[in-house]
Amino acid sequence: MASEAPAGDPVCPLCLRPIPPGVPQSRHHLIPKLKGGKHGETVLVHHICHKTIHKTLREGELAREYNTVEALRAHPELARFWAWVARRPPGFTGRVR
Repeated sequence: MASEAPAGDPVCPLCLRPIPPGVPQSRHHLIPKLKGGKHGETVLVHHICHKTIHKTLREGELAREYNTVEALRAHPELARFWAWVARRPPGFTGRVR
């Protein structure tokens, strides 16, 4: 699901920044493992983007309402974060509030 940047690096589908080698990254299960998504679809995202998802939403919310990239990008609080972090370098690892 992640697209490719011109240099060939994957792109975070949430903040739309490239994910170059060596940048903290993780795979986000679109349906949480605890809610039946153990073998389901995952997306490669920046680690800070992944941490922010799980700080903002509970597992049940993720499973029921926010189980697509589009839904995650549309969540009001997360959308503000994606816009803010998009202006940071790909390796940015600031604290998650």
